[in-house]
Amino acid sequence: MATNKDFPPIRACLFDMDGLLLDTEDLYTLCINLVLEKYNRPNLPWTIKAKLQGRPGPQANEIFHQWAKLPIPEDQYLAEFTALQRQHFPSAKPLPGVEKLLGDLGRTRYWDLKSAKVDEKAEKKPHRVHIALATSSHAGNFAIKTKHLTELFSVFETDRRVLGDDKRIQPGRGKPLPDIYVLALKTINDGLPAGEKPIVPAECLVFEDSVAGVESGRRAGMRVAWVPHPELKKVYAGREEEILAGRMGEAGDVDVHQLGEIGDGWADYMVDLVNFPYEKYGIVVPPAEVELEPEMKENVGEGLVAEDSKGTL
Repeated sequence: MATNKDFPPIRACLFDMDGLLLDTEDLYTLCINLVLEKYNRPNLPWTIKAKLQGRPGPQANEIFHQWAKLPIPEDQYLAEFTALQRQHFPSAKPLPGVEKLLGDLGRTRYWDLKSAKVDEKAEKKPHRVHIALATSSHAGNFAIKTKHLTELFSVFETDRRVLGDDKRIQPGRGKPLPDIYVLALKTINDGLPAGEKPIVPAECLVFEDSVAGVESGRRAGMRVAWVPHPELKKVYAGREEEILAGRMGEAGDVDVHQLGEIGDGWADYMVDLVNFPYEKYGIVVPPAEVELEPEMKENVGEGLVAEDSKGTL
């Protein structure tokens, strides 16, 4: 993949969920450690957890059991682990900066409206940024994690949510393979308004916390924002540039053209999503106090813009 510093503006943001939008990675660790403690096994180290992150359940379970060597059948472990998830996942919370970022991206819908105040002389006009979800969590787990956060996840249209058990993804083709992000982009392009040109991978920004997820986004030909858990960052200290280039070999042998280059600028590390640098990615968020004009008010009921009690966007 060639180095390219002259990137086009981002037109689509594709989000992982666990450990990126929600603090569920720590909840996963808690549930696993409760089972391990019950059977006198050591707590899950981050060196192992790092290999589980972002992967589909079957692959993650295989890696886990090779390490854990629990004295119980896998189905019993899964039953106990699932029961703990049902108990603890309803306490999941958005991670720092997530609510504002999703709200800001949602408000870029304003630029689609004829009444939006746009500088017609500007070289690059502000534009709507479409969003989609791409998570390895299957539908059942997704429901448990998000049932109490329906308002937060309402920004993701139902047909733009790609889950781990989506039938359109072949078994064994989850992260770190690129399929889930390729499909997430397709869900956006399939629903674009008439006249809006299809979004290409280079116009997409993938948000990921896992190493496997970064590789998935890079191999899909997309830019990536890597926002890892602090403990994961420690595990891979000194190898950050390899991770950002998608060259950690998480998916085994791959076509060379799918790999990035060290320092190619296609991926960035971020501590968190607070104060997200919109300008760097060519994203313009409408001012917080944009007044709703008559045409916009009519569209509020259609979910095109969000209106608060003061009548502002």
